[in-house]
Amino acid sequence: MGKENDRSRAKVESFLHENEKLLKTSQSFRDIYQLSMARNPDALAILRFDDTGKAEKYTYARYKNLVFATASKLSGVLDGKARPGSVVALKLQNSIWWPVFFWAILMSGHTPLLINAGLPVANANNLITQSHAQAIITNDEHDFCVPSYRVNDIVNQMTDYSFVPDWADHVIFCSSGTTGAAKLAVYNGKNMVAQILASHEMGKETMDIMYPENDLRIFCMLPFHHIFGFVAVLLWYTFYGKTLVFPASNAIGDTLYAARKGKVTHFYSVPLFWDSLATSLTRQMANKGPKYTQILDKMVAFNTRKIDKAEAGRGASKTIKKAIQKKLIGTHIRFCISGGGYLSPKTASLINGIGYPLYNGFGMTEVGVTSVELSPYVEQRLKGSIGKPLYGVSYKIRPLENGDDSSIGELMVKSNITHIREYVGGILVKTKLDPDGYFATGDVASRDALGNYYIRSRLKDTIILANGENVYPDEIEDYFKGIKHVKNICVLGAKPKGEKEEMVCLVIEVDNSAKPEDLPILKSDIKAVNDGLPSEKKIKKVFLCKNPLPISNAMKVRRVTVRESLANGDPTYMDFEKKKKKISFEGYDKKEVQAVQAKVIKAFSKTLLLPEFKIDGDDDWGADLSGDSMSYVEMVQNLEQQFRVKIPTEQFGVLMTANDFTKEILDLQKVEKDAENKGEES
Repeated sequence: MGKENDRSRAKVESFLHENEKLLKTSQSFRDIYQLSMARNPDALAILRFDDTGKAEKYTYARYKNLVFATASKLSGVLDGKARPGSVVALKLQNSIWWPVFFWAILMSGHTPLLINAGLPVANANNLITQSHAQAIITNDEHDFCVPSYRVNDIVNQMTDYSFVPDWADHVIFCSSGTTGAAKLAVYNGKNMVAQILASHEMGKETMDIMYPENDLRIFCMLPFHHIFGFVAVLLWYTFYGKTLVFPASNAIGDTLYAARKGKVTHFYSVPLFWDSLATSLTRQMANKGPKYTQILDKMVAFNTRKIDKAEAGRGASKTIKKAIQKKLIGTHIRFCISGGGYLSPKTASLINGIGYPLYNGFGMTEVGVTSVELSPYVEQRLKGSIGKPLYGVSYKIRPLENGDDSSIGELMVKSNITHIREYVGGILVKTKLDPDGYFATGDVASRDALGNYYIRSRLKDTIILANGENVYPDEIEDYFKGIKHVKNICVLGAKPKGEKEEMVCLVIEVDNSAKPEDLPILKSDIKAVNDGLPSEKKIKKVFLCKNPLPISNAMKVRRVTVRESLANGDPTYMDFEKKKKKISFEGYDKKEVQAVQAKVIKAFSKTLLLPEFKIDGDDDWGADLSGDSMSYVEMVQNLEQQFRVKIPTEQFGVLMTANDFTKEILDLQKVEKDAENKGEES
């Protein structure tokens, strides 16, 4: 086996070293494209599924022809409307058309501006204006500040076979600031050649991330407008001639179907996805009963080398492991990466424990993808390392000014991948580097004795306590992720409205399966976890978010947005410990009160479009639930019809909580009942 492994490793290294061909070119986007398409024209380039589950295949030869045809059509459409060499925005969901139009924009002599497909028009216009773009390709049915062109409008044009490509050599990524002064990172072809060359030595550590066989299939879940998806999925695997697999949509059902049916071998995503997958599996097993939970626990322990086969029992069964994988992302997985944020140790353990080798990586919009843990040993993967810098990349740690630990500091990156220019507020400026040529990432990191790096937090998210000690919110969040009914969470340093100082806050987004009676249990579970934390990591205030937490382009919770909302007293965030006025129901039967209250809360829920469990009996219609006067009247009419009572108009605006209405309805029913009884007596 030793000699066979050596031969396989040498084969992988030789395959990766084919990237040296780029060094003999002008190192432009055109060269990347031409080498990608020429490697193996008959190889499967794209496998896409439609909404009926049917798969369509594109070879690299067909893919190349489609790009040329689209570029010729796009050039004709933009002629006279966008000057040669200008910026053209690309705002599409992941599909075969995304890479086709990306290459077509470059081939027609324009610079692509990559915009999040889900971004509102006003925010997109801000990016378009500040990048000086002159057109946008999108399927949005809105008016933009520049001429917009839909995919079908361009595709349905006639192909101009006399078209001569005139390649542009830059791409623009949106780093920050969809409102106000935006920051846009500009890369050229040489930057992206350096990014491809960064994979040069991966074969020395692993034979799984990239290999010569044509059965490597990478799943296209990560949005291509984001640096992680663009580099780690589209750029690397297109250059090495592998297959891109596209689901019909990003719906979880379509995603899992395409991953399984498409026999995906490589699946890269953000921590939010891996957390969701781990939570879903854990809850499915829990619903089946303690026996299944125990099997899963032992499977994870066995596959992460904590127990032996004899102790694992059925947890060591390959048949059971395969059955679990069949219901998730398939049984062909060889390599998974989590990037774009903090990966929970619990999640890493569970995903690796069911047989999906999940590695941790690092990258950012301004520097590209610069490291990934490549160790084949699960023990190393579970340490949470982002690995060592890739080929051609250097790291160093700059100590924190107020740091209490000299081994932790801001991660600095130096490489030829780092973007060459950036737009700041619409002005093109040089990239800011330190005197030694390093870029400041804004991430807090540490390094171990073996040269492996670990991300602790974002510098701006680090909570500095009164005693000067640094607390990292990502690490605290991990303690609370396993609590039942918790869908998403956010730990941050904030100064909630009415408080005198900043404190460590926990914001919970509860899943829709929770019921009102689950909230006291949730509160108790949070308290139990918090009581077990070190004093510096204890949560001081807990909030329940009635709506989904705000998510960034990188699929991370926007702590800045949450911090501002708490400071402004946004009623979307309900103080879990807030004492509310209590309505007395003395003289009424408890069951009768509960029955009426349940119906009233249901009416609140229906009108406000909020799950019932997110409405407490003492929540104020306006202050806590963000209800308006129009919907208030609608809700009152609903109650009057349902209970056959007439609520006095003078009580409108006075009755503001579910308990207020419950008491009013009970009182009105009692008056009516007393009147009926008097009538019978007379």
